[in-house]
Amino acid sequence: MTDNAYRLLVTDIDGTLVNRYGTISDRDREALSRAREAGIQVALSTGRGLQATVGIIRELSLDSYHISFDGALVSRLDSSEEIYASPISKELVRQMIDAAHECRVDLELFTVTHYFVERETWSSQAHRDFFSTYPTIVDFRQVWERERVIKGGLVSISPEESVKTADFCRRLERHLDFSRARTPAYPGVDFTNVLAPGVSKGKALEKLAAHLEVPLSEVIAVGDGTNDISLLTTAGLAIAMGNAEDEVKSIADYVTLDVDHSGLAAAIEAIL
Repeated sequence: MTDNAYRLLVTDIDGTLVNRYGTISDRDREALSRAREAGIQVALSTGRGLQATVGIIRELSLDSYHISFDGALVSRLDSSEEIYASPISKELVRQMIDAAHECRVDLELFTVTHYFVERETWSSQAHRDFFSTYPTIVDFRQVWERERVIKGGLVSISPEESVKTADFCRRLERHLDFSRARTPAYPGVDFTNVLAPGVSKGKALEKLAAHLEVPLSEVIAVGDGTNDISLLTTAGLAIAMGNAEDEVKSIADYVTLDVDHSGLAAAIEAIL
């Protein structure tokens, strides 16, 4: 890794920037600040919705564009400007709701401003406690036509729920894309993102880099989950966290320390 070769750093949040305790280490904060002082723009790329990302953006004073909803939205918080959005069509949202009821899974629907659920669940409580995202309880059949749904979500906390989630995905796999994410805060819990066709963090990075007029060869991407693979393979320099899944490590140019040992900072320090 050479000095002054990169102009944009894009980092995942959970398992990369945020550790199992839901915090960002002082070393990571300082490293991100140093990167910005060196002229490297910093952007977040996450499966989280905007509500769950706002606090971190403000905490780190990241006045730039960010990728949220696992690549379905690229936007700027301070102006609400969207440079790319790929919402799920209303007809597909209706099909998702029908499939969720048939499979008896607790579907979640995310818009830019709302997190909709049909009832309180373990997941809605986790979103409230860990992600600072507060649910709006509604009958989905009353909102699907009027809301712009950016992402759907399913959370599996048991083998039985994983089977139901797999059934849901099979029913809609010809029409929608799916990605899986985990967070160190909830080991063993699978977060399944339901996305419009063609959505990925990698595609969102292409849109972001083009808007910022930064060649992809001058982009650093850091991540730990399989939903980060497209992000890493799109960037000029791919860095996997030490806690990343083996599939992620296998495509990375460099593997850093794990999130609980400030692996993001270690990577930035090596670059600077």
